[in-house]
Amino acid sequence: IVQTFSKSRNLAGARVGIAMANPELITDLNRIKYSFNPYNLNTFSAAVAAESVKDVEYFKSCVSKIVKAREYTVCELKKLGFTLTDSKANFILTKSDKIAGEELYKRLKENKVLVRHFGGKIEDYIRVTIGTEEEMKSFISAVKKILGA
Repeated sequence: IVQTFSKSRNLAGARVGIAMANPELITDLNRIKYSFNPYNLNTFSAAVAAESVKDVEYFKSCVSKIVKAREYTVCELKKLGFTLTDSKANFILTKSDKIAGEELYKRLKENKVLVRHFGGKIEDYIRVTIGTEEEMKSFISAVKKILGA
């Protein structure tokens, strides 16, 4: 299990995450980690992360907002005819038969909306990080504008 504290605990700037696995896998992860950056977590980030774990209600509130914004975005994209992969994360993969993934990525960028686009087997898709409700409404508005909907 790998998890960041970026969205669920609002600590993106702290660059904190956790990994839970069997001891052999953790040993391998540490071997890789220490090979390129032995000091990857500062004292302040570690302290803030530890405190954030104690505040369960705040965590639940953050997760609830992410889920609500994701559900809104998924619903709106489906109304526009988009295909989506199932997601329980803070991002979605989506594509449209009306516009290629790379073209949609570029057009969104022109409209000051940043998403990600990858090549290969998922070149038709864009990866959309779930933001605030307001950010997701802006995203949907830009998509509608691009598609002429």
